[in-house]
Amino acid sequence: MRWRDSRESQNVEDYRGQPTGRGGGGGLKLGLGGIVIAVIAYFVGGPQLVAQLFSGAGSAPQSEAPVEAGSPGDEGGQFVSHVLGDTEETWSAIFEQGGRQYEKPHLALFSQGINTACGSATSASGPFYCPEDRKVYIDLAFFRQLEGEFSAQGDFAKAYVIAHEVGHHVQNLLGTLGQAHAAQQRASEAEANAIQVRVELQADCYAGIWAHYADSARNLVEAGDIDEALNAASAVGDDTIQKRIQGHVNQESFTHGSGAERQQWFRKGYSTGSVDACNTFK
Repeated sequence: MRWRDSRESQNVEDYRGQPTGRGGGGGLKLGLGGIVIAVIAYFVGGPQLVAQLFSGAGSAPQSEAPVEAGSPGDEGGQFVSHVLGDTEETWSAIFEQGGRQYEKPHLALFSQGINTACGSATSASGPFYCPEDRKVYIDLAFFRQLEGEFSAQGDFAKAYVIAHEVGHHVQNLLGTLGQAHAAQQRASEAEANAIQVRVELQADCYAGIWAHYADSARNLVEAGDIDEALNAASAVGDDTIQKRIQGHVNQESFTHGSGAERQQWFRKGYSTGSVDACNTFK
C-alpha cells in the first residue's frame, strides 16, 4: 500500500504512555445498549474479550484530570493517521454526493487501557468504535497480534481494520446502529446475534468501499493488497476463531460472520464502491 502518498488526518489523538485509565474504573455508559457495544467493540469478537470490555460496567465513576493528547510521531502512528485521512477522503466525497456533510471521526491511540464515553476498556478489547463520543480506539499492539496470532500479514490488513471501524462510524451517522439496537431489543438471543452479524458484515462492505476508492481514485493499492485484506477478513471470521479456540463451530453464536461471509462483503464493497450494494439487512 502506498500509504505515504495519502493525506494525513489531523484527527488522531495519541494517548500512548499516558494515564488514561486501565479499564474497569469508569464502567460503561451504554448509550446504545450493551449488545450493540458488543457488536462494535473488537471486530475480531469473542465472548471472553467482550466480557473484559464490560468488566467495569455499573461501577462508580472515578474522577480523573483531563489528559491532553499528543500527535503521533512514530511510523505506526503515522500509518494510522494516513489511513484515517484516506477514509476521510472517501466518505467525505460519498456523503457530499448524497447532499450531506461527513462528520469525521477522531481516532485515539492508547496503550494498556483507556477511559471512553462508552466506559473504560483494556487492550484486550481490541480495536473498537464508541458511538457515544464518535471515536475509534486502537492499541497498536493489536496489529502485532494480527500478524502473529492470526497470520494476517501486510499493511493493507491493518488498513482493513481501521476502515472497518470507520465503517461503524458511518453506520452511526446513517442511523443504522440505532435501528439495529431497537431491533435487538425486540429480538430473541439468536435473532439479536443475527443482527450483530449483519452490522459487522456491513462494516466489512464499507471497508471494501474505502479500498475501491483508494485504488481507483488515488492509486494507493499495490499488487497483493486486496489479498491481504481478504486474508485478514477470513482470519477473524467467527468460524475460524471458534475452530482455533474450541475446536468446533457453533453458527448460532456467530456475532461477526464466517470468514467466507466477511470476504464476500468486503469484495462486494470493493467491486461496486456503492453504499446501496452494502445492504446486509435485506
